Amino acid sequence: MKKSSTAAVIVEKPFADLLGERYLAYALSTITARSLPDVRDGLKPVHRRLLYAMSELRLAPNLPPKKSARVVGDVIGKFHPHGDTAVYDALVRLAQDFSVRYPLIAGQGNFGNIDGDNAAAMRYTEARLTEVARALLDGLEENAVDFRPTYDGGGMEPLVLPAAFPNLLANGASGIAVGMATSIPPHNAGEICDALLHLVKTPQATFDKLLSFMPGPDFPTGGVIVEDRASIKDAYATGRGSLRLRARWREEHLKQGQYQIVITEIPYQVPKSRLIEKIAELITARKLPLLDDVRDESAEDIRLVLVPKSRNVDAGTLMESLFRLTDLETRFAVNLNALDGKGVPRVMNLREMLQAFLDHRHAVLLRRSKYRLAQIEARLEVLAGLLIAYLNLDRLIRIIRTEDEPRPVIMKTFRLSEAQAEAILNMRLRSLRKLEEMEIKGEEKKLASERGQLKKLLADEKRRWEKISGEIAGIKERFGKKAGDARRTGFAEAPVLEDVPVDAMVERESITVLLSEKGWIRAMRGHGLDTAAITLKEGDRPALNLEAETTDKILLFASNGKFYTLPADRIPRGRGFGEPVRLMIDLPQEADVVHLGVFKPGQSYIVGSSDGRGFIVKSDAVLAQTKSGKQVLNLEPPARAGACVVLAGDTIAVIGTNRKFLAFPAREAPEMTRGRGVILQKYRDGGLSDITSFNRKDGLSWESGGRTRAGVDVKNWIGARAQAGKLPPEGFPRNNRFK
Repeated sequence: MKKSSTAAVIVEKPFADLLGERYLAYALSTITARSLPDVRDGLKPVHRRLLYAMSELRLAPNLPPKKSARVVGDVIGKFHPHGDTAVYDALVRLAQDFSVRYPLIAGQGNFGNIDGDNAAAMRYTEARLTEVARALLDGLEENAVDFRPTYDGGGMEPLVLPAAFPNLLANGASGIAVGMATSIPPHNAGEICDALLHLVKTPQATFDKLLSFMPGPDFPTGGVIVEDRASIKDAYATGRGSLRLRARWREEHLKQGQYQIVITEIPYQVPKSRLIEKIAELITARKLPLLDDVRDESAEDIRLVLVPKSRNVDAGTLMESLFRLTDLETRFAVNLNALDGKGVPRVMNLREMLQAFLDHRHAVLLRRSKYRLAQIEARLEVLAGLLIAYLNLDRLIRIIRTEDEPRPVIMKTFRLSEAQAEAILNMRLRSLRKLEEMEIKGEEKKLASERGQLKKLLADEKRRWEKISGEIAGIKERFGKKAGDARRTGFAEAPVLEDVPVDAMVERESITVLLSEKGWIRAMRGHGLDTAAITLKEGDRPALNLEAETTDKILLFASNGKFYTLPADRIPRGRGFGEPVRLMIDLPQEADVVHLGVFKPGQSYIVGSSDGRGFIVKSDAVLAQTKSGKQVLNLEPPARAGACVVLAGDTIAVIGTNRKFLAFPAREAPEMTRGRGVILQKYRDGGLSDITSFNRKDGLSWESGGRTRAGVDVKNWIGARAQAGKLPPEGFPRNNRFK
């Protein structure tokens, strides 16, 4: 026997083109068949297949549940050829009342909790559909939607569900596809229905009017939206935006004027246990000096207790610091991206999403009405044949008894259709009574009336929209406020962006900051320390030190002319040698730190370069917002920044490496925010060594050999800026430094 063989077809194509085609196919599959929901029923394919498989298993809300493993097995075996873990995770989420606003699955057993604990294994849990899911499936057996073959061709599955419930906006959706994502917040079903009813009457309704019915998201875990109305409107009008969501809290007053803060609702998708851990870590790290303790007293309801350090702590300030440091305030990104009625992914605005749901309900109503009309027509045809049979009963019985093939004879004799003849032959003997004939006439009359109503409905669009409005009102009655579904998420005025006192974020403590010659920085508790006795790495020595507090901002001035800002509480403390300062700020390898200082508003600094140039700069102008620092002193190579000192008097003194000393009035140095500055002292050779400032009436002070010499009169060295100067007063240090 000759075996047939198929020759391989080789197509030559550039590799880039082939790769692009394959990746495009993968991307489209991810977008349309995995990550984005359909705007009509609000479901992704895995969720739709879960609900359909459960309806096929007859897991109605009023029937006993089945093991989740049975449901997952049917889904991956018949409809969704993916891993059981992914399918079970999707099932679990649809059953969690803290994850979805209106659960589609009623779970029995451990389905996880708001602490972030996982659900039990699928072999231990059971599941069935909820009433909301039943509303999504309503009409599925009445040709309401199209079906397609399953992945193996062994069955059929719906392309979309009839969706009498506005699931997309009610439960929201999130997902990441290739090149696009979706993030749709959940809303209150009753408010959505009000907006839908208004849109039926006014198809071009304004966003202001729609938002008067549904003012914003309604998250299952409650909370408070703190966003101005203009931002909310813009998010719904464009389909993109973000909303700030805060925990709901209150003060509980205790004895002797004490109080505690109780958090009763936390932001959406924030695990409670992780939130408590974060607060506890901040307390341990002394980042929340106003907070003494946090306790979890939750049972069925959330109850987190925050204990302030004292009764004098302002509750608003404490909560503001927590909102900034923890997930008690989060931002929910709004991205109304979904597959439209044609399966095309696009970002829609609120009105388009509502209209897409209404258009789907209109299409479902047309299909169900036509399906019901066809059923009525077929039944009326059968009833007409049965009535003929009752009128000619004796003759009919004789034909059946005498004819080998009675069907064609009956059809010819009484001019009946095949369906009518078949119905007559299938009648039971007990039906051959007068009462049955009366029932048939009654049924015929009733069906004829219903047929007339359906024909009027199909012929009149206004009637159809009235019926759709009635269905939406019914959904509102079943799942809205009257059914006990009150809004959970509140609204509050957008908070004014005020600076939270640093004391509320960091515990105030005295520290000494030490920077070594090799660039290692560390902080030690206390003031008045002997920095020379502090242990450093072998071969390293102290270079700069500063007494500060943990709430201070430390200013570092480097030889590249940049100022860097470093919060004091970020400087490592405890045992060890600290950390390389270059890891904390973006300090180039060739640059060195030449000055450490504490930022004080309104203070002025004198900065100078090695070529003798400099100027006065305000402290507010040198604060750096990033690790890369802020360029203040511009340099002409090979010059380097060599000095920075606080302007503390009316006179500036400079000394060069050539040991020439000059003092001049501080008013002669200009105030700038950036630049090369002016010549402070002129040099024939050498350059600037150090700068200081003092009040002339008090005299000049300097340190030498561990001793301080104060009140030196330098009237013989007073001159004009940019002069060369002369040798310093007797006893001035040989290292040409004022300190």
